[in-house]
Amino acid sequence: MANLETLGALERRVSMSLPAQEIEREVDQRLKKLARNMKMPGFRPGKVPMKLVAQTYGPQVRSEVLSDAVQKAFSEAVKEANLRVAGYPRIEQKGEKQADGAPAALEFSATFEIYPEVKVGELAEVTIERPQVTVDDSAVEKTIGILRKQRTRFVQVSRPAKEGDRLTVDFNGTIDGQPFPGGAAQNFPFTIGEGRMLPEFDAAARDMSAGEKKSFQLTFPADYHGSEVAGKAATFELSVKTVEEPQLPEVDAEFAKTLGIGDGDVQKMRGEIRANVERETAKRVEARVKSQVLDALLASTPLELPKSLVQMEAQQLVERAQADLVSRGMKPGQIPLDPAAFEPTAKRRVALGLIIGELARTENLQPKPAEVRAVVEQEAATYESPAEVVKWFYMQPQRLAEMEGVALEANVVKWVLAKAKLVDKPLAFDELMGSSA
Repeated sequence: MANLETLGALERRVSMSLPAQEIEREVDQRLKKLARNMKMPGFRPGKVPMKLVAQTYGPQVRSEVLSDAVQKAFSEAVKEANLRVAGYPRIEQKGEKQADGAPAALEFSATFEIYPEVKVGELAEVTIERPQVTVDDSAVEKTIGILRKQRTRFVQVSRPAKEGDRLTVDFNGTIDGQPFPGGAAQNFPFTIGEGRMLPEFDAAARDMSAGEKKSFQLTFPADYHGSEVAGKAATFELSVKTVEEPQLPEVDAEFAKTLGIGDGDVQKMRGEIRANVERETAKRVEARVKSQVLDALLASTPLELPKSLVQMEAQQLVERAQADLVSRGMKPGQIPLDPAAFEPTAKRRVALGLIIGELARTENLQPKPAEVRAVVEQEAATYESPAEVVKWFYMQPQRLAEMEGVALEANVVKWVLAKAKLVDKPLAFDELMGSSA
């Protein structure tokens, strides 16, 4: 017997009454079944007295019976009311109720949230801008330039240091004649102009040669991350040990080989770089369009979100962030993460999940196997052995599920673009790539 109450827009409560006699009967049956094969010192198997069985396992069995009975009653109640439960219910026992002339009953309540009704709004007036980007020879040359910088080697020189040079130095800093944390280092490497050091430190090191020493002053910014020295003036003793200038590799056969071109064919290398740049450009254009589509869906579909789903999503985001920090060498808990800081992202992800799920159901947008395969192959194309990567995806259920999610989102994007206004807009290659280099 169950009673349903509406507590809020999405919050519900089911009150359940379970006959105490039935609970005790089920407990007794399970204990008898357990006793048939029970082994206990001093007794033959299956001959342990029921009183001793009940004393040993009664509380555990009773807890299991109650849990099963409450779950069954709850499931039947929400099924009868045709409700979709979001998250997990909060179960509370109210006590035991004795009606006149009736057997005692155990009273429980389950408080829970339901999924909201999702109605995607009108999209005909939404404008989606699709970037039009040309991958020309200059884009390829810029990419080659980036690849060369990534393979920069430093060569020791005897001239004074200049912008872009890498120096190895010893330094010792004091404030009011006293050393301070982080104010000294031995054999410390840094590159002039890379922004790692304060501008005054870079300026002092510029034009110094190996073996030269210098004393200089600098004032830490008021907003410096080290609060104990922020806004204070410090005196540094600086000794330059080596000066090295950057040398970029030539665009030749050896350079091509470092990029995986076995025979060192430079033209083949340029062709592969162009193909990779075109592929990356297409992915970034697709990502920009997808971002606009998802924003449009959120704007046109106001939703009341189940708090339980948002909390669960925020906790998952925290756990992923913690795992990422651990992978970077930090200890668990070294940097406390507040779930509240992840709540805006969690709300967006939950809302989009509900909207996409509804569209998949009502518009039949679930991806077909061939569509999932195409997404897997597109992802695998960026690796050295695409066929092996494809096999790996199909052997990893979790990774394959991620690709199915990508394919579903792609179908949702197509569905929205068929309804919205799609406008092609020219965009500079550098702007798309987020770089002016």
